[in-house]
Amino acid sequence: MKLTGKRICITLTAVAVVTVFTLVLLAQRIEANKIALLGRGDYELQLTGGGTFTEETLKNGPTVVFFGFTHCPDICPTTMGDISMWKDAVPGAADLPVYFVSVDPQRDTLDLLGDYVSWVPGAQGATGSLAEAAKAVKSFDIYARRMDLIGGGYTMAHTSYVMLFDADGMFVETIPYQAPPGVAEEKLANLIAGNPAGRGAQMSDDLLGLICYTVRGQMI
Repeated sequence: MKLTGKRICITLTAVAVVTVFTLVLLAQRIEANKIALLGRGDYELQLTGGGTFTEETLKNGPTVVFFGFTHCPDICPTTMGDISMWKDAVPGAADLPVYFVSVDPQRDTLDLLGDYVSWVPGAQGATGSLAEAAKAVKSFDIYARRMDLIGGGYTMAHTSYVMLFDADGMFVETIPYQAPPGVAEEKLANLIAGNPAGRGAQMSDDLLGLICYTVRGQMI
C-alpha cells in the first residue's frame, strides 16, 4: 500500500522530532560530562605556601579557584578583594582554600604571587612553567591570551569568573565578575554546607558522552 502525501508528511515530522530530541539529549550529556571533568588533568604547579597544585588538591575539601595574573590592572585585584569580603561575611569561610592560578607564569614568580595573595585569608598562588600553566588552563576550560601593548609590554586577557569545587573535587558553579555580594555569599555558603542543590554535574557512565567530550581551554 502506497503512503499518501499526508502519511509521508506525518512520518517525516515524527522522524525529525525524534532526531531533534536525540540531539538535544546528546548535547546535554556532552555538556554534563565536560563540566564533570573540569579541573581534571595532569597539570602540576608550585604553590606559594609549599607543595603543588594538582587535581588532587581539589579533593581536600571545598575550594575556590581563580585564574589571573599579578600585573592585572583591574579584574584580578577587584576579584581578590571581593573574595576577601565574601570570606569575612560567610560563617565558616575563613579557612576555605583559595587558589590564585597564574595565567602569566613568565612574570609571576612564587615570591611575587606570595605577596600578591598574602592579604586574602587562606589564599595561595600557583605558578610554574608555561607548559604546566597551559595544561591547567586547558583542564579548567579557561580562556587566557597574551595581548601585546602599543609601545611595548603585554597584558593578559582571561576568564574573569571564580570557580567553586566541592569536597570531592567536583565543579559546582561559578561566581561571575562583580556579582552582587548577596549572590556570591550565598553560593559560598552553599559550597561550605555541601548543599546538594548547588552541586555540579556528576560523571556519566555513558561512553558516548565521554568520547564526545571536548575542551575549549586554550592559552596562546
